[in-house]
Amino acid sequence: MTPALDGMYAALLTGFADNEDLDETRQRNIVDHTLKQGLKGLYVGGSTAESGLMSTEELFEQQGIVIDAAKGRGATLIAHVGQPSLRDSVRLARNAETLGYDALSALPPHSYRFTPDEIYQYYKTLSGSTDLPLIVYEIPGRVGRESSVAELSAILNLPCVAGIKFSSMNLLILSQLRSRHPGSTIFFGSDETYMTGALAGADGGIGSTYNVLGKLYVALGKAMESGDVERARELQAISREYVEHLFEVGVMPGIKLSLQHLGIDCGPCRAPFRILSDAGLAPLTAFLERPDIKPWLSVG
Repeated sequence: MTPALDGMYAALLTGFADNEDLDETRQRNIVDHTLKQGLKGLYVGGSTAESGLMSTEELFEQQGIVIDAAKGRGATLIAHVGQPSLRDSVRLARNAETLGYDALSALPPHSYRFTPDEIYQYYKTLSGSTDLPLIVYEIPGRVGRESSVAELSAILNLPCVAGIKFSSMNLLILSQLRSRHPGSTIFFGSDETYMTGALAGADGGIGSTYNVLGKLYVALGKAMESGDVERARELQAISREYVEHLFEVGVMPGIKLSLQHLGIDCGPCRAPFRILSDAGLAPLTAFLERPDIKPWLSVG
C-alpha cells in the first residue's frame, strides 16, 4: 500500500569524498543525521544532491546506499529521477522501484527549452514506466519558463501522478491547483517562505535547509496545520535568517559547512561549487552557536 506522501522532507545532500568521489560512509552519515530530526522522509537524488554533477551510475549507487541506510526507520523515501535524458530517467525510476522506494519525482526536461507538449509527453512516459506514484515539478528558474495552470493540470491528471513539488512564487497558480486537484499532494519548495505556500494549500515541504533545521521545519509544519500563525512566523523568521546567511557563503557549500560545524562528516561539494565569500563564514558560525538556535540543531 502506498503511504500518504504529505509532510516535511529533506532534499537529501550527497556525501562526497575529499577527491569528490561518491563516499558511502559520508552518505550514511548524512542520512543518519537527517532522519534523527523527525522528518517524514527523504527526497533522494535531487538538485540539492548535486545530481546535475553526478553520473546516472552514481545516482543508481546513491539510491541503494540511502535505502539501506534508512531501512527500518519508518522514513518515506522519494527518489528524484529527473535527468536530461528521458531514457536515463526511466532507468533510474525502474531501479528505485526495484529497490523499494515509496515514490518518484522528476524535474521537467531541462537541457533545452522544451515545448509544453514535450514536457507533458516526458511525464506521461515516465509516470507509465513504473507503478510508483510520481511527484512532478514546477520550477521556472530551472527550466526558463512558467507553466500555466492548464499545462500543470493536464500533467496532474496523468495516471500515477500523485502530486507536484511547487518551487515557484506564483501562489495564485498553487492555489488554483489546490482547488482543481484536491486529491493531489502539493509540496512547497521554498524553505524560507514555507508558510506562504502552506497558506495557499501546500500539504508539506521539501527543502535543502531541512538537512540542518529539520526539527524546526517539522514544528513549522505542525504550527501551520494547527493554525498557530504566530508560532509559524517565529519559526519562519529563523529559517529566513539562516537562508540569508547561506546566500552570503553559497547555499550548497553553506549547508555542508553547517553540518560539518555540527560534527557531521559530510564531505565537500563538487566543483564548480565553491564558497562565495569568506566574510560570510563568521556570521554563519555565530548563527549556529546562538542559544536560541542550538535546540533546533540537536538530534537524538
